[in-house]
Amino acid sequence: MQFPDRIKQQSCMDCLSGQALGFEIRMAFQPIINWQTRQIVGYEALVRGPNGEGAGWVFERINDQNKYYFDQACRVKAIETAAKLGLDKMLSINFMPNAVYNPETCIRATIEAADMFGFDIHKIMFEVTESEQIVDRAKLTRIFDSYAKRGFITAIDDFGAGYADLSWLDSLKPQVLKLDMALIRDIEQFPEKQKVVQDILQLCLEVNTQVLAEGVETRAELDYLAGLGIRFFQGYYFAKPQLEYLAKDAEMLCLV
Repeated sequence: MQFPDRIKQQSCMDCLSGQALGFEIRMAFQPIINWQTRQIVGYEALVRGPNGEGAGWVFERINDQNKYYFDQACRVKAIETAAKLGLDKMLSINFMPNAVYNPETCIRATIEAADMFGFDIHKIMFEVTESEQIVDRAKLTRIFDSYAKRGFITAIDDFGAGYADLSWLDSLKPQVLKLDMALIRDIEQFPEKQKVVQDILQLCLEVNTQVLAEGVETRAELDYLAGLGIRFFQGYYFAKPQLEYLAKDAEMLCLV
C-alpha cells in the first residue's frame, strides 16, 4: 500500500513530537570501530532525555502503556538526528521486541523516516536489547527474519548476559553479535571469560555472524580480543557517547 507524502510526514512527525511520552527524547552516538582497517564503520544511537539525561532516566518513564510508542519514537528520532548530522555509515538502533506486535506494521515508521530524511535503510542495524525479558523465541525469530528480508542488519546486544545464550544465537542467526561488557572487562586476566568468548566465536564462525566487542575500556582488553580475531569494537577506549554529535577523535585513536 502506498501512502501520500502528507500522511507519511504526519506519521513520522507524530513519532517525533514526544507528546505521548510527555517529554522529548534525544540521541547520543558512540562510534563502532573496525580495528583491522582502523576506521569508524558506524555509530550506535543511544536514547537520552530532554536535557541529556541518561538512558536510566528515560526508561524509568517507560511502561506497558507507552512502550510501543517509545520504541517507534526512538527509531524515528535516531534516523532523523543521524541524517541531520550527515551520517553516511551504519546506524545501530536498539529495539524492544516485546513492543513489536507485528513486524511489518511496526517497521513502517522506520521506513517512512528513512525515506523522509534520505537515510539508506541498508545502513540501519537493529539490536535486540535485553532491557526486558524475552519469552517468545518464535516471535523474535519472525522479527529478525522480517527485518533481514527488508534489508536491515540484525544484531543481538549484550550477548553473554541475561536471556542470551548459545541456543539463541543458533536459532536467530543474527548478522552481528555484540559481546556483553561483563565478558569484556579485564578479560585478559580471567581464563573462564576467555573460554566463554572463544566458544561464542567458534559458533559465530559456523553461522556466519560477525562479532562486535562492546564496552572496551583498556588497551589490554582490546589487544586480547583482537588477538582472538575480533575486528569490530565499541567502548570508552575509543570514545564516549556524545549527544547529537558524531565523534571523530576515535579515528585518531585508531591510528595508535
